[in-house]
Amino acid sequence: MKPIQVGLLGAGTVGSGTFKVLLRNQEEIKRRAGRGIEITMVADLDQARAREVAGEGVRVVSDARDVIANPDIDIVIELIGGYGIAKQLVLEAIAAGKHVVTANKALLAVHGTEIFAAAHAKGVMVAFEAAVAGGIPIIKALREGLTANSIQWLAGIINGTTNFILSEMRDKGLDFATVLKEAQRLGYAEADPTFDIEGVDAGHKVTLMSAIAFGIPVQFDKAHIEGITKLAAQDIKYAEQLGYRIKLLGITKRTAQGVELRVHPSLVPSKRLLANVEGAMNAVVVHGDAVGTTLYYGKGAGSEPTASAVIADLVDITRLHTADAAHRVPHLAFHPDAMSDLKVLPMAEVVTSYYLRLRVADQAGVLAKVTGLLATAGISIDAVLQREADEVGGEGSTQTDLIILTHDAREGTVNDVLAELQALPTVLQPIVRIRKEELS
Repeated sequence: MKPIQVGLLGAGTVGSGTFKVLLRNQEEIKRRAGRGIEITMVADLDQARAREVAGEGVRVVSDARDVIANPDIDIVIELIGGYGIAKQLVLEAIAAGKHVVTANKALLAVHGTEIFAAAHAKGVMVAFEAAVAGGIPIIKALREGLTANSIQWLAGIINGTTNFILSEMRDKGLDFATVLKEAQRLGYAEADPTFDIEGVDAGHKVTLMSAIAFGIPVQFDKAHIEGITKLAAQDIKYAEQLGYRIKLLGITKRTAQGVELRVHPSLVPSKRLLANVEGAMNAVVVHGDAVGTTLYYGKGAGSEPTASAVIADLVDITRLHTADAAHRVPHLAFHPDAMSDLKVLPMAEVVTSYYLRLRVADQAGVLAKVTGLLATAGISIDAVLQREADEVGGEGSTQTDLIILTHDAREGTVNDVLAELQALPTVLQPIVRIRKEELS
C-alpha cells in the first residue's frame, strides 16, 4: 500500500522534530501504522528554514492553502499556533476533506466546538494529542484508556515554565521576578511569558481535558484562571514548613452541582507524587471510579517530545483512514449527540480548603478576632502558624505573619469573610489567599 501523504503547516521547533522522529523511526512507525507515512509538502513563510528542515524530495511553499488544495495530501498538520489564520486554515482543510493533526491548544479550547462539529459533519478526524502536556499521552488515556470509568476529577501540572519557576523559588528562596528572568535566559520562558505565568496556557489545556473527561463542550470562557505572578517567596517557605508545596494546577472535578474548571496556585501535600514534579516537567493525576488514581508524567514541551504526540496522531489517523466515520473514537470521547449539559460552576460556588496569610499588628486579641470571624462564617480551622515578630520585621518589629489553614469552605463565603478581615485595623497588608488541594 502506498504511503499516506501529509502536508505540514509550520516548520518550526515541533515541525523539525516531527521530521527527525519520522525519519529516524520510519520502519517501526510503518510496522505500527500498516503503511508508510510521508510528509511530502511543507508550508512556511520562511522557505529557507523549511527547506533545511524538510530536506530533499519535499515540496516547500509559502502559502498554506497550496497544501490544503493538493488532492494528494490526506492529512494536514497545523503547527502555526494562535486563534487567527490557524483557525481559517484548519476549517478550510476540513472542508477540503483532509484529516487534521494540531498542537494548537489555544485554538481548540476557544473554537473547538465549531471545529469538531465541522469535522464530524465532513467525516474527518481532528487529532490533538500534542495540544496537552507535550509527549505525555494524556488525551489518549482520557479518550480511550479510561473509557470504562466515570472520571471524578483530574489535576495537572501542565505548564513547564511555571513549574520551573516555582521549583526555583522553592529551592533557592528567590522572588518571582528574579526567577522569571533566569527562566527567560535559559529558554524556559518566552520573551513575553504572559500566557504561561498568568495561567492562560494551563487554562486552555485543562479545558480540553475537562471536555473529554466529562463529555461537555469546550468552554474556556467559563474557566477560572489565576497565574503565579503574585506568589511571594515567604508563602512558598511557609507552605513548606506546613508540609506542602505550591504548584500551579489545572483542576477539573465532577460534583453534584456541576463541573469545576479552574487554574490557580495550590498547596499540595509534599507526600503526594504531584508535589514532587520539579523543573519543567508535566504531570496529570486522573481519578476514575473503577481504576482509582492514575498518574501520567513526562516532558510537556520540546521538539521531539511534542513530535512524538504529533506522530502518534498520524499513526492513529492512518490506521482509521478508511474506517467508517461513525465507528471512530469521537473527538471528545463521547458521541456528539450524547454530550452532557452539566454546567461549569462559577468560582464562588467551588468548595475547597485554603491557606491564608495575614500581616497583622503584633498585639493581644488579634488572633482571637480573626478566628472569631472565621467561626462566625462557618469556616473551621485546620492549623494556625504564627511567626515571631522579629522573624518577620526584624528586632523590635510590631508586625507579624499569621498563617491559617482552613477545612473545606465555599469560595463565596471565604470571599465575604476575607473582606471583613481586610477591613480590620490590625490587618496591615492585603491578605494572601491560596487554595489547598489534598488530591486524595
